[in-house]
Amino acid sequence: AAKLHTLTLNTIAEVIFMTMCATVLCVQSGSLLVCDHCTRQQVVVHTAGTSCFRAGDRACIRYNGTMTNSIPPQISAQHICRICH
Repeated sequence: AAKLHTLTLNTIAEVIFMTMCATVLCVQSGSLLVCDHCTRQQVVVHTAGTSCFRAGDRACIRYNGTMTNSIPPQISAQHICRICH
């Protein structure tokens, strides 16, 4: 017999994500200020792994698509990695 899987909003949110490519402008403990390559908008990225980043680094950021309406907007990274030049 086939099993039916019930999708809830939580399980759907775990599957759906957005990717942002950006340049790091400023590094702080627990967050990065970046410039989104697509929109040229500054965004604060909350992430635990900031120590390996420096201003000028390019990063690929995966997040759940939720962005605050603050200035600058803020996101929480699910995964972030440096892009080698």
